[in-house]
Amino acid sequence: MKRRKFIQQSTAATAFLTLGGLSLQSFSSNAKKHITILHTNDVHSHIEPFPANDVNYPNLGGVARRATLIEKVRQENPNTLLLDAGDIFQGTPYFNIYGGEIEFKLMSMLKYDAATIGNHDFDNGIDGLYAQLPNATFSFVNANYDFSKTVLNNQIKPYKIFIKNDIKIGVFGLGIELTGLVDPANYKETKYLYPVEIAQNVSKTLKEEEHCDLVICLSHLGYHYKSDKIDDLKLAAQTKDIDLIIGGHTHTFLPKPTVTKNKIGENVLVNQVGCYGVNLGRIDFYFDDDNNKKSDGKTIIV
Repeated sequence: MKRRKFIQQSTAATAFLTLGGLSLQSFSSNAKKHITILHTNDVHSHIEPFPANDVNYPNLGGVARRATLIEKVRQENPNTLLLDAGDIFQGTPYFNIYGGEIEFKLMSMLKYDAATIGNHDFDNGIDGLYAQLPNATFSFVNANYDFSKTVLNNQIKPYKIFIKNDIKIGVFGLGIELTGLVDPANYKETKYLYPVEIAQNVSKTLKEEEHCDLVICLSHLGYHYKSDKIDDLKLAAQTKDIDLIIGGHTHTFLPKPTVTKNKIGENVLVNQVGCYGVNLGRIDFYFDDDNNKKSDGKTIIV
């Protein structure tokens, strides 16, 4: 999508989406609890805004601007989660010089709640990633990388549970197959597990055992491929119990979340907001007294 066309669409775009068969109108007087999800993906070490003469993203992005937007949303709704779908590293000299320290420290200052791991987050090796973890005050989640024979053993959990306004939110992560994308010397004994079965098992655990009202997948699989390669849309179609998939890897600019169906015909939201920190995703969930939910989503240009 051309950048100018995307800006025009996303500036005005607010998608009113329904989960559980309830309309927006039916919720207007019944919604009791409001949860906001803010998210980024594929920021790739872009700390500063793009210059005004940049061909693709003139005068867009920058951590300071993102921080201002995030703080404004938190003032509107304190019940906000801030999430990232991976590829935090690699793309500017900040990473080449500091190895990820700046990125994690800034994300910690912005009070990210959780992130998953992208393929480029191994670019300084698994030992380099491990070395930077003390700079992150937020949690990393991944359910389909077996780190048991690496330095990341017990450092990365499959999921994290948050409680906001008495709403229980389960967040789990999925990563792309590293073979062919990352030098094996960088990920060492990390073992990739096919994500569909893993996602179904984890989301079932979150719904049925942990009794989560909202289940979110942080995915670095990619939005959609024409081949049979697993992606976010295929993942949604082949699983149940996931309410929202926040994606990364393919740098897909969506002006609003995609509404698709899971394997039992229920709605799933899938969203991704491009790359380089030029956008911030926002999805609002509204719950009634029975914790039925509806949502609306939009892309915020930074």
